[in-house]
Parts: sequence; structure tokens; C-alpha cells
Amino acid sequence: MEIKKKIEKAKNGDQVAFTSLLDFYWNEVYGFMLKRTENETDAEDITIETFAKAFDKIATYNPEFQFNTWLIAIAKNVHIDLLRKKKSSLFIEITDEEDQQAYNVADTTPSAEDELITEQNLSQLLQYIKELKPHYQEVIQLRYFQELSYQEIADKIEEPLNNVKIKILRAKKLLAEIIKNKR
Repeated sequence: MEIKKKIEKAKNGDQVAFTSLLDFYWNEVYGFMLKRTENETDAEDITIETFAKAFDKIATYNPEFQFNTWLIAIAKNVHIDLLRKKKSSLFIEITDEEDQQAYNVADTTPSAEDELITEQNLSQLLQYIKELKPHYQEVIQLRYFQELSYQEIADKIEEPLNNVKIKILRAKKLLAEIIKNKR
């Protein structure tokens, strides 16, 4: 029942509800794609793209189906697109119209993760950041040390805005977990 409530809230644009759905289903989608791709980076990129698409299209979700089944279907399509394109760039180009409809994934109010991260002293924080995967280190570095906007980061790393927002969201969660585990 709890998941159904979160889905309804997410459909109404509730960022916190969507983030908790991402947290709840991340490992399942990632694990599924890891088995299919046998490549951590591809599995992670496909999972990020899956949640970006799911967030954009959550209004079309039909509650007659399990939410995880819907996410896996999106993930399969993202993977098929990836295989079909077989080009160096992993991410699908987004049209301007889709881009304008992109929801604001990253809320501007500081989250519990933000507060936990800002409490760390700088040298300690840099050590924790080094434990993240390189592409997460990069978005954290661009966002918090170079203070680039989400759009500037998207342009710099040549990825769609939604993917950048979800990567930063995921990087902050992973960083907060590292900090909690070290305490």
C-alpha cells in the first residue's frame, strides 16, 4: 500500500516520493540490467536513463501492472535502443519539446544528504568522494566545487538534463551512505 501512495504522490510531481521510489527499485532494475549487459557502467547508465524516462512518463503508468514490471519494461526498451544505436554515445538525444516537459528532479531545498555532506570537513569529504565511481565524482565535482548549474553540467558532459539530475541525486545518496558508514 505504501508504494501505491508514493506512486500517486510522484504522479502529482512530488520529488521526495519519486526519490524514494528510485531508492526502493534502483537495485532491482540495476541488478536486472547487470545480468543482461554483464557491464556495470552500461547497467548503471541504462538504470539512470530508465528512471529519467519513468519520471517523465509517470503520468502514463497503469496501476493494473506492478510498478517494477513497468520499470523493467522501460529498462528493456532503453537497452534495445542502446543496442540499436551502437554508437559511442550511450544516451538518446532528447527533443526540445521533451526537454521542456522534463520535471525538476533536483529540489533546491537541502535534503538530509545535503546536510550530512556539508557537515564534513573538506579534506575528509574529498576522501569520501574518491570512493565514488568516476562519473559520480565528476558530477559532484562540477556541481559542488565548480558550482555549475544542472544545464551547464548537462552541456559539459553531453548528457540530457534529466540524466544529470538523477546522477547527482544518486551520487549524493551514495556519498551520504559512505559518510554514515564511516562514522
